[in-house]
Amino acid sequence: MRTVLISGAGIAGLSLAYWLTEYGFRPTVVERSPSLRTGGHAIDIRGTAREAVSRMGLMDAIRARHTGTHGIAILNEAGEPVARMGGDDFGDSGGIVAEIEILRGDLVQILHDALPSGVEYIFGDTVTALAEHDNGIDVTFDEAGTRTFDIVVGADGIRSGVRDLVFDAEIRDMGYYMSYFAAKMDYDFNGWELMYSVPRRAVLIYPVGDSGEVRAGFAFACPEVPDARSDPKAVLAKVFDGVGWEVPGLVEQLRQTDDLYFDRAAEVRIEQWSNGRVVLLGDSAFGGSVGMGTSMALVGAYVLAGELSENGYEQAFAQYQCEMRDYVATHRKRPPGGTNGFLPRTRRGIWLRNQFMRLLPHLPGRKRMMGGIEKSANAITLKPYTRSVSPA
Repeated sequence: MRTVLISGAGIAGLSLAYWLTEYGFRPTVVERSPSLRTGGHAIDIRGTAREAVSRMGLMDAIRARHTGTHGIAILNEAGEPVARMGGDDFGDSGGIVAEIEILRGDLVQILHDALPSGVEYIFGDTVTALAEHDNGIDVTFDEAGTRTFDIVVGADGIRSGVRDLVFDAEIRDMGYYMSYFAAKMDYDFNGWELMYSVPRRAVLIYPVGDSGEVRAGFAFACPEVPDARSDPKAVLAKVFDGVGWEVPGLVEQLRQTDDLYFDRAAEVRIEQWSNGRVVLLGDSAFGGSVGMGTSMALVGAYVLAGELSENGYEQAFAQYQCEMRDYVATHRKRPPGGTNGFLPRTRRGIWLRNQFMRLLPHLPGRKRMMGGIEKSANAITLKPYTRSVSPA
């Protein structure tokens, strides 16, 4: 039986572990955090990715945890809605809000619960060295010593440690920071996500049902701040000091949270996703899309595991990239306006952006302007890999 080390217990890593066990592999999952990271924002499952989770038998569980949102409301500086975009404004599953939207942490938990009890986890540890040889690849962990596996999968995100050990990748800076945390708001959302902007800053609010629980996102554009990750709460509090609407109350909750995601937005550029016995999956290979990272992770895990079930690792890795290349490429296009459209520099820029968003659902060619979401989400057909309990 072939052994596979998966670095990263996120959506990509857990999805791959599921499919590998279905094909008779023995995966081990190593995760930097001391436990599953169940926080995070709302994520979409679009197009072919729905078929991937359906083949896992998880669609009912995922639909049951739908956030209940049906569109995005753009607010002005007084907190008043000036534009709304519903989930069906761009056609079936082509809307700015997908039909299936779920909190990242809920999807991670669903995937984890779907895995058999025999899957091995190593929490609170990282891979520090890799040494390939004819019989496998020796993996040195920061805490767990050295072990040998047949292959290693880097599914550890845009800041992938596995990728840094083996590959020469370009990480393109997108010019802004993004953060998410859980909060409470006494606000009548009525199923709408909210976006509130001031120059170079934005607040995104995802309601979780009608309980008053939300996921708050703070984004801001600026040159990279030295040591920002050492005290992200202080950085965010300073950047959003003096911003109006509901922001002061959210900043106070930010100061108290124990579950904060904070990172610099970036895009991964890499020619080959594999090198020897090491292969990359999810954001570590193709991070930086807008709204399609989860779907690409789910589809990529299905394809990679399927190819490994039918081929030796060298051919499997090549086939995996061949199958996924065009699908991934369709999601590398930036939306209209890019970063400046998301985080305008001036109040006039915000006003112009808001007017465009107000008119967009009514404009001819609106689906094309949104990047052909429906078409790109279905730009791959899943092969019917044969499940096996004893891969060669």
